[in-house]
Amino acid sequence: MLTIASYGGGTNSTAELIECVNRGVKVDLILFADTGGERPETYEYVKMFSNWLVSHGMPEIVWVKKVDYKGDVLTLEQDCLNIKALPSLAYGYKKCSQKFKIFPQDKYVNNWEPAMEVWNKGERVTKFVGYDSGEPWRVKPERDRLDKKYLKRYPLIEWDIDREGCIEIIRESGLSQPGKSSCFFCPSMKKHEIMALSKDHPDLMERALAIESNADLLTVKGLGRDYSWKKFVKYQDTQGNMFGQCMTWYETNVPCECSDG
Repeated sequence: MLTIASYGGGTNSTAELIECVNRGVKVDLILFADTGGERPETYEYVKMFSNWLVSHGMPEIVWVKKVDYKGDVLTLEQDCLNIKALPSLAYGYKKCSQKFKIFPQDKYVNNWEPAMEVWNKGERVTKFVGYDSGEPWRVKPERDRLDKKYLKRYPLIEWDIDREGCIEIIRESGLSQPGKSSCFFCPSMKKHEIMALSKDHPDLMERALAIESNADLLTVKGLGRDYSWKKFVKYQDTQGNMFGQCMTWYETNVPCECSDG
């Protein structure tokens, strides 16, 4: 059985791979799709965790990125600037993950010799997905059965490990918690997370506001969908924090549906 796993850089996928080590479950390929928009701490964690995996007999994490028609790397940030739009989630769609995470990983596996050998024999590659036992509604059995290339498995659900269980697995491994993994300009960010970004990474906040100001806005007001990040941050800076002491990004450790596969 050939098994691959998608590493999102967050709690679920980290715990899933640690537990694979604990249970002696073999994984042949681990992919991290880099949108170009993660926080520096996330990138450092991915590198650290890759080294940890290798030291425990697992393959290193392979980074993949979206490329344009010329073969040049295209980040989600640059794509938004090019088309003068916000990330698709601001408009109620979830194309960001599809275009900048799923497609690059699928492209890599499509050209990966071990996977091609499996498919040539008419078999499926097993793909681990990091949904935990507290979110079974994310599993789509009917859709999975129709997939001729991949046999989807959800180890955390199979092992009955929920979000708190994932945190405990990471703690017991001796590793630090990875924190939330998502683009620094993601429209799904909560207001306290926006203020945490402004506090922790003012340079990234400026880049996020540049995306917002560059976009041709017709149906939404800004990265907050029904409000502008620029106006929100400006108000907080001038009027004081309405939400009390703002948490830094690593304290907002909640799952992001579009990122931590």
